[in-house]
Amino acid sequence: MPANPKYLNPSFWPRFSKITAAILGGYFVSVTFHLALASWFNRPEVLMTTAFTGFILWVVLMVLAFLAKSGWKIWGIYILLSLVFSLLIYLGQTYNTTA
Repeated sequence: MPANPKYLNPSFWPRFSKITAAILGGYFVSVTFHLALASWFNRPEVLMTTAFTGFILWVVLMVLAFLAKSGWKIWGIYILLSLVFSLLIYLGQTYNTTA
């Protein structure tokens, strides 16, 4: 039984934006999140748990990207989250000298 045509999007750019947001955007958010944690907490422990939780977070962010209505909107959200986590990385490295 074929898929209902109203759920299919024949245009290239919406599909491309969702796929790239899922793969690249989800990866950037996952990496910056864990690096922000590592800059504020015990670095070796956080980086060891990143091997497991980083992959799980990346998969969850991939699924969320495909569930979103607009790929460009999810790209914006992922870029905003990456920038916020990058700011936390900067602040953590600046003010937290014990790590």
